[in-house]
Amino acid sequence: MPDPHDLPDYSEADLTVGHQKEYAAGIKAVGISMKRALAHMGPVRTAQTLTRLNQAEGFDCMSCAWPDPEVGHRHTAEFCENGAKAVAEEATTARATPEFFAAHSIAELDARSEWWLGQQGRLTHPLVKRPGATHYAPIEWDEAFALIGDELNALGSPHEATFYTSGRASNESAFAYQLFVRAFGTNNRPDCSNMCHESTSVGLAESIGIGKASVSIEDVHQAQLIIVAGQNPGTNHPRMLSALEIAKRNGATIVAINPLREAGLTRFKNPQRPSGVVGDGTKIADLHLPIKVNGDQALFQALGSLLVEWDALDHDFIATHTTGFEAWKAHVGAVDWNRVTDVTGLTRAQITELGQLLRDSSATVFCWAMGLTQHRNGVATIRDVCNLAFAQGNIGKPGAGLFPVRGHSNVQGDRTMGIWERPPQNFLDALQLEFGFDPPRAHGLDAVDSIRALRDGQAHVFIGLGGNFVQAAPDTEVVIEAMRRARLTVHISTKLNRSHLVCGRTALILPTKGRTEKDVQASGEQWISVEDSTCAVHASRGPLKPASPHLKSEVDIVCRMAQATLGDRYGIDWTAMREDYGVIRGHISRVVAGCESYEVNVRRPGGFVMPHPPRDTRTFPTRSGRAEFAVSPIEAIQAPPGHLVLQTLRSHDQYNTTIYGLSDRYRGIEGGRKVIFLNAQDIAAGGFSDGQHVDIETHWPDDDVVRCVRAFRIVAYDTPAGSAAAYYPETSPLIPLDSTALESNTPTSKSVIVRLLPAGQGHEHQVADESQDATGSDWDHKWEPDVEEHLS
Repeated sequence: MPDPHDLPDYSEADLTVGHQKEYAAGIKAVGISMKRALAHMGPVRTAQTLTRLNQAEGFDCMSCAWPDPEVGHRHTAEFCENGAKAVAEEATTARATPEFFAAHSIAELDARSEWWLGQQGRLTHPLVKRPGATHYAPIEWDEAFALIGDELNALGSPHEATFYTSGRASNESAFAYQLFVRAFGTNNRPDCSNMCHESTSVGLAESIGIGKASVSIEDVHQAQLIIVAGQNPGTNHPRMLSALEIAKRNGATIVAINPLREAGLTRFKNPQRPSGVVGDGTKIADLHLPIKVNGDQALFQALGSLLVEWDALDHDFIATHTTGFEAWKAHVGAVDWNRVTDVTGLTRAQITELGQLLRDSSATVFCWAMGLTQHRNGVATIRDVCNLAFAQGNIGKPGAGLFPVRGHSNVQGDRTMGIWERPPQNFLDALQLEFGFDPPRAHGLDAVDSIRALRDGQAHVFIGLGGNFVQAAPDTEVVIEAMRRARLTVHISTKLNRSHLVCGRTALILPTKGRTEKDVQASGEQWISVEDSTCAVHASRGPLKPASPHLKSEVDIVCRMAQATLGDRYGIDWTAMREDYGVIRGHISRVVAGCESYEVNVRRPGGFVMPHPPRDTRTFPTRSGRAEFAVSPIEAIQAPPGHLVLQTLRSHDQYNTTIYGLSDRYRGIEGGRKVIFLNAQDIAAGGFSDGQHVDIETHWPDDDVVRCVRAFRIVAYDTPAGSAAAYYPETSPLIPLDSTALESNTPTSKSVIVRLLPAGQGHEHQVADESQDATGSDWDHKWEPDVEEHLS
């Protein structure tokens, strides 16, 4: 591999636009996977890692949380293109050493792209940026931990610190981390779920009593109908395509509900089957509904109206297991079809076609991701998905259920282990019984509220276990200023990213081992565990020698931070936990419901499945003890004339904020990222042309701030009129911090009102002059619920 430090950064001038692809994967995906792996890792490390990826005695992929097949039914190559890219990024032979940081100032690094930063390789030594310094410098581990302990203990209150967690953390490190934070005295436990699936967690908890999927991978295989809404599995969960292919062979009908017509839901060429190599592959979606951005809730209520009209209902399930049906029936029975067609952009005939498929299916799986959750009405939309499942008894039976597909490998396991700013009381009670102290009971800060607290001087320390918080969060300029106000920022990371360059007065980078690496502690070689999207928990063991002798594991780092901060407070034996992770799993078995005999169960090949009462016994741990139909008015974001609704999304060459490369080949984009996908009708209406460069601007009236990103190339694309799309994190600065989902506080990353201006004409990021509308138009785009009364 060439020296990454000499690698030139890319230029958007090299961006080219080709044709949208008609299929996903195929032999080209294999070629790209191998090319990236060999370039980053070389042949030996490629063989050592990819043959162990997602195997029963191997390590879990650090990208998406798609479940693994049963042991004995796994391919030798049990990974997708993006999984191979994720492994190559972590197991790269490139190194970002102290000498690299001595040669490059923080300001110089901050001028580089996210892609270039990631290419510099694995961090090898703990680093510190001291007050007034321009560079990171090496620091010894003991001094780093002492610095953290001193800063935390100097705070006026434990609530003046906030402790973020990325989904890459293991169950063991997550449990130790939440224990440390609660023993310190706060529930300020923001995590990446706050910014993606929190609306799911809230909506499902209200509707079925548990914020997790009610299906297994076998249910997907057996389903008669699979509805995939607001999700692009070809890029974000590629192994899902194999499961959909099996379902198709078993006779399933698949429906895609998504503004963009994505290649992964058009056709799948499975490279592990002859038809995927030399044939046409498998057609995935039998029906694609090109819904307008944020039209899903209206669609689901219209479908409910049809099911009620046709009496296509499971009356026995409704009577035995639900509450609130009559109110929901009256609500959807009065749905305004004119409003539905306006909000969705679909015809009544299109909606009826899907309704007929629902009517005729006796086993339906509902799948979704961020396209449903990152809206102001995200929680209500999830409840409306649940209502459809309840109406036909599609929960707790084979081939049916609710399936939020998690986009980060262990984000669900982290929540199970207590990474939550709103922990349930029974979890805190169990924690108290196990460790002998009363943990804080008041709710803490989530991701958005943590930013507000740092911005407003109410929080002074930020510690992040994994992730790239600055780029993952909304309203980038606000986040940057908030982080720079901190007294101390700490990032536990494998590779350099933007967040390391947005420093508090003092900043630490603590390099950690990755999932690909062996973890040897005082008691011997260790292993960790993770939970996937279907509640299956299994072990993970890395095969490689660590990238540097100075690396510590996440568990080791967390326990040493706790020791440096808490000492022997409460008699918690942090040394025993970091020296033997089995000690942590013993605590987990006694604290976390469903994890009894954890050590024994997770050691089994393939692990075990967490209990899920709605799935297992059709029992519902809700307030009523039943599945709860919910009534919500139809809401939809209203863009004023001359404006569009923008959704942010990933390219095919990235994972969350990690930019693997510059090829979004399914959408025909090569060599750059600053593009905005538009309907040809919107391009013409705005007086623009395909290929023209524009500034994208939004004006959020609640804070009267103009936000702008510049020089984005227009790409004509198959998307509904009025709905635009562009990549994050490049467009994250457009998302106002205060624009969040009701109840879940999830940023509305899929509902951003924007207008386009010729490149160079966008306003500077500023507070607009109240005497003159900075956008020159009416920005009264508040949420407008349906006029009918909200029934309860």
